[in-house]
Amino acid sequence: MKKYYKLFRYLIPYKWSAFQSILYNVFGAIFSLFSLAMIIPFMGVLFGTVKPLEVKPVFAFNADAIIDYFNYTLGQIVLEFGQVSALLYVVALVVVTSLFKNFFSYLALYHMAPIRNGVVRDIRNELYAKVLELPLGYYSEERKGDIISKMTNDVNEIEVSIIRSLEMFFKEPIIIIVHLIGLITISPNLTLFVLLMLPITGGVIGRVGRNLRKSSFKGQKKLGSLLSIMDETLGGLRIIKAFNAETKMNLRFRGVNAYYSDIMIKMWRRRDLATPLSEFLGTIVVVSILWYGGKLVIEGTSTISPGALISFVAMFYMIINPIKSFSSAYFNVLKGMASADRIDSLLMAENTIKSTAGAVKIDEFSSGIEYRNVSFRYGNEYVLKNVNVTIEKGKTVALVGQSGSGKSTFVDLLPRFYDVVDGEIIIDGINVKNYNLSSLRGVMGNVNQESILFNDTFYNNISFGVEGATEDQVIAAAKIANAHDFIMATPKGYQSNIGDRGGKLSGGQRQRLSIARAILKNPPIMILDEATSALDTESERLVQEAIENLMKNRTSVVIAHRLSTVKNADLICVLHEGEIVERGKHDELLALNGYYSKLYMLQS
Repeated sequence: MKKYYKLFRYLIPYKWSAFQSILYNVFGAIFSLFSLAMIIPFMGVLFGTVKPLEVKPVFAFNADAIIDYFNYTLGQIVLEFGQVSALLYVVALVVVTSLFKNFFSYLALYHMAPIRNGVVRDIRNELYAKVLELPLGYYSEERKGDIISKMTNDVNEIEVSIIRSLEMFFKEPIIIIVHLIGLITISPNLTLFVLLMLPITGGVIGRVGRNLRKSSFKGQKKLGSLLSIMDETLGGLRIIKAFNAETKMNLRFRGVNAYYSDIMIKMWRRRDLATPLSEFLGTIVVVSILWYGGKLVIEGTSTISPGALISFVAMFYMIINPIKSFSSAYFNVLKGMASADRIDSLLMAENTIKSTAGAVKIDEFSSGIEYRNVSFRYGNEYVLKNVNVTIEKGKTVALVGQSGSGKSTFVDLLPRFYDVVDGEIIIDGINVKNYNLSSLRGVMGNVNQESILFNDTFYNNISFGVEGATEDQVIAAAKIANAHDFIMATPKGYQSNIGDRGGKLSGGQRQRLSIARAILKNPPIMILDEATSALDTESERLVQEAIENLMKNRTSVVIAHRLSTVKNADLICVLHEGEIVERGKHDELLALNGYYSKLYMLQS
């Protein structure tokens, strides 16, 4: 029940539309009942059993008064104009009530449209906001394809299976209640007989859908695996072809796809059983009503007339359709709740990295950064062990060492992409955990080894995250990063699209664009993860000069694989297996003839 509440809480902003839809459904059901009730006088006129009332009844808004007034009016028409005119009168009433029934049914659907689409929109918005909110550590444990599947296929499944079933939840119970009142009015005994049979049919239908939610959950999870394989294939197509691994990947995909197909076949077979089963059971109930009701008419043990029996059966048919819709909705909701469970697992994921209550806003960087006894691990394996470093304002600290030594983790802890396991990182005397997260990251600029760009224009990629950046500022940043010339060589200049992840650009061009973005932000703290690694020799020289100018009077943390780029750093820290094994300036480290000296000699 808790799961249903979490889902239906999205209806709260649309409560007025829901109320209007329910109200119009009530009117539609009432006019539907009147249409079917016309069968009784129709049969009475047809077979000449209408007995006109001698005294005109007083009209009032209750069932007995309305029936008496209608019978009096119909009797008068038969006496004055004949049976044919009375039939025409009854038929005209059926047409009018049918018109109102369908008019109110449309109004109910009219007010359902913003609910159906608005709820799905709100779920997508909440999911996307959650994806942006969760820390990077969450995605190292999750498949990207599975997350995309939750935001697309699972949301779509909720829309198809649950949201579209809202119409049934707002409409069918009203139809059932209104027509059930009509059945009780015609024959309480026959209605009691029907009510005794309905739980039996409902129990049979319920047994069919018992495992549907579990099967659907497996299916949606396996679909996430399929999307993950597709994402990996598109991202690694060059490697797949280079290693002739097409057959291997094809077999892997076919295996997962076959398993997914088997799950969906079983699920749809069970789901498709709902309609024929409910129809068959409904037929059994109707036949039972005809037998029992006919028996009452023939034996004369009840006041029910042949016309009333036919009207009773017609009204019951109006209940069968909603019950059948309910059975379909029941299966749809079970299937959709599996997707709701998967979405809920994302929405309920805990964000361990966020601003604490009373967090301090950092507007400027004034003194220095200190790593104090910092340790960090992924799972059970430590990648940083008891690291102590002090970075004074305006100084450049370079991190060198073999791959996997903890350099990237060192810099990722500073903007709190991850939080330290032990120890603390202090900026201007305050633990980074006590700073407002947005303001903390606002004083830092990042250039990564792998250029992260967006499928947008040059202009928007450079000005990304900088509100109100002017064209002159963007161009100036691009010139410093040696990107202006190749941008202007494109057909639309700064308004040219760079393709998915900058796919229209070379590696060096993508890197220079990332550098221009960091230059435009102009933060007091710069984090550069081998920012010149993808540049050619000429571009590297020009960009290195620009970066050195940019880092003057700024605090910079530089990860370097090419040791020649950090000769002038104020402090070089050599990391090995998560520990700082050497530290000092370039010449001092060479004189030690240790790790740094060996790395430098290898590159020389």
